[in-house]
Amino acid sequence: MTPRCLAGRRLAGRRLAAALLSAAIVLTPMMAPPAYAQFGGVVFDPSNYAQNVMTAARSLQQINNQIQQIENQTQSLINQAKNLASMPYSLVSTITAQIQHTEQLITQAQRIAYSISSIDQAFTSNYGAINLNLSQQQMVAQAQQRWQTSLAGLQDAMRMQATVVGNITTARSNVTALGTSSQSASGALQVGQISNQLLIQISQQLSDLIALEAADGRAQAMIAASKATGQNQGATQMQTFLTPGTGYQPGTVKMFHGN
Repeated sequence: MTPRCLAGRRLAGRRLAAALLSAAIVLTPMMAPPAYAQFGGVVFDPSNYAQNVMTAARSLQQINNQIQQIENQTQSLINQAKNLASMPYSLVSTITAQIQHTEQLITQAQRIAYSISSIDQAFTSNYGAINLNLSQQQMVAQAQQRWQTSLAGLQDAMRMQATVVGNITTARSNVTALGTSSQSASGALQVGQISNQLLIQISQQLSDLIALEAADGRAQAMIAASKATGQNQGATQMQTFLTPGTGYQPGTVKMFHGN
């Protein structure tokens, strides 16, 4: 039974109860000894009739009260159902996919991964101290590796920038959809779900910013490390060349055969 039907019945019951009470009030002053028929039978007892009307009116009032209680309980159940109603859709999977894509870019970092062991290994082999026992060709190869590593870091940073910029459009659509849903939310559960999804969206954007800053910092660190190592190598080679006794040693050079 709908609340509208209950309200209609309750109103009709109140009108009937009021009519019965009015009739009882009118008949009560008119109470008189019962009239007897010619052959000794009771024809009509006004007092008994008024009492019966008042009893029926009180019973009807009780019924109206019960109807009111049922209506209140029905409305309470309707409100509870609204509070328990879930959102018809969810953006969590879309937001999670964005986070996973950013994580994939981090794991696909070229040359030097985002790990302490990988960084230590790279600095041990290509950066830091200069090994002068290496040949010129080996030193050139190391310098080229450092240059390629710097370029790879810049490429990773630019890929991360492109991903973050691409996520802006999706994030704007998600926030718009959640904002629209919040205006028509029917219960506490839907409001809570909308708030949670907005927090997830904010977390995804913060993750993008952190990843972007890490990628850019990594690229700049690679360039700085390569530059510092190159400067150290050049200075060490120059110092070795100019050191008497251990550097350059002049010798006799034959320019022509037999001379």
